[in-house]
Amino acid sequence: MNDLRDGQLDLVYVAPERLVNDEFLDILDNITLALFAIDEAHCISQWGHDFRPEYRQLSLLRTRYPDVPCIAVTATADAPTRKDIVDRLALPKLYIAGFDRPNISYYVSIKDNPRAQLQRFLKARAPEESGIVYCLSRRKVEDTARWLKDKGYNALPYHARLTPETRAENQERFLKEDGVIMVATIAFGMGINKPDVRFVAHLDLPKNIEAYYQETGRAGRDGLPAVAWMVYGLQDLALQRSMIESGDSPDEQKRVQRQKLTAFLGFCESATCRRQVLLNYFDDDGVPCGNCDTCITPPKTIDGTVAAQKILSCIYRTGNMFGSGYVIDVLLGKDNERIKKFGHGNLSTYGIGTEHSAKEWQSLIRQMVARGLIYVDTDNHGGLKTTDQGAAFLRDKDTIQLRLDPATIGSTSNRTSSAKTDPAQSLETDEDRALFATLKTLRMSIAKEHNVPPYVIFHDKTLIDMATKKPKTLLDMSLIHGIGQSKLNKYGQVFLDTLCT
Repeated sequence: MNDLRDGQLDLVYVAPERLVNDEFLDILDNITLALFAIDEAHCISQWGHDFRPEYRQLSLLRTRYPDVPCIAVTATADAPTRKDIVDRLALPKLYIAGFDRPNISYYVSIKDNPRAQLQRFLKARAPEESGIVYCLSRRKVEDTARWLKDKGYNALPYHARLTPETRAENQERFLKEDGVIMVATIAFGMGINKPDVRFVAHLDLPKNIEAYYQETGRAGRDGLPAVAWMVYGLQDLALQRSMIESGDSPDEQKRVQRQKLTAFLGFCESATCRRQVLLNYFDDDGVPCGNCDTCITPPKTIDGTVAAQKILSCIYRTGNMFGSGYVIDVLLGKDNERIKKFGHGNLSTYGIGTEHSAKEWQSLIRQMVARGLIYVDTDNHGGLKTTDQGAAFLRDKDTIQLRLDPATIGSTSNRTSSAKTDPAQSLETDEDRALFATLKTLRMSIAKEHNVPPYVIFHDKTLIDMATKKPKTLLDMSLIHGIGQSKLNKYGQVFLDTLCT
């Protein structure tokens, strides 16, 4: 604080809560200010996915210090959020970069034994790949990390309840070692800029598209191929809805959160290119990418009008109180004790749904939740209920197109095996791939010697360029991607020696 008062600091990081404190503002009143830079600016907006009321007060910077330049930056803001940020801070201009991350492949599957699905996914990855597995709860983080260790993976847990020392140690290992899988809550990621994260996996549904985009965006920052993989189910939706309803946000904010969750479920259930859905959400344009699961294996779509009518009618006739499993049992005409107990074997909807399997009905129900025709009542043990929109659908005899998931849901996880994320795969010959491996070994030894992450020495992209072009002089080396004068002076000769042997 004394250095700040004395003008000895070039850059100060400060939380909004401290910044708007009268004592801190008194200091700012009496020093020369060059710029206010507001990071994670979506927190300013009530439409933002992580709205924080304290951020709202930052608007006083524009009135109290009108001559000091101000920028506000975020990687995840849809159109209403962007407008709100600009208005709140009276910013004179808006700059929008593209949202597309073309090197990331997107894969979304339905939960069907998620641990087995995760294991199949990891088996398709190279052993030295680093990645992040996100879970919703601290307990699930611990259990998943322990299970992965038992399976032979170099997995570490990360969540807010770990000691600061353990978090710091695990984070350092993730940054400095190859092949580390960080199993984490969303407490991990902010400020993490490890460029060679080859995959981000979600075992639970994030709360909205912005959170998903932000979390998956931690993969492939070096521009090389990476995978965003996720499994989800109807229970994930119910849990997220429950968290919204039980939270202490004002009603208007809860409405925004519900809308964003519904939009995200629409992304999950999309039958079209996932990248297009993501980009359209942020008002960006894109063409079918050919690099996501729905492009590689397009799902079959059907006229789902009759199926939707059957679901809505069955929910209504069973009293708007049962979960999806029970409703599906009635549609399939199952002869079990619960159906006998409630006398639902006599309903007109009993046994009228044998044209679809139970898993297909689950998929159709999820899509109807995504379309807002039904919802999961978390206050009533997850019972399905018809919305006003669903009632109107029946009344007005509307039509609807729905996707039909493969009969064997578990097989969808195997599609990610076609998404190659090993950087060496971009090299054309065995000789080049062997040279790349040698350069990685050299890089790791130098990194350990200097106690820094390997990417601080050179990115994988730089090593690939070396293995391809095989520079023979320092001048040749200076023309390699990612090598400036400083790195040329530090590491150029030692890498040349390896290349020329």
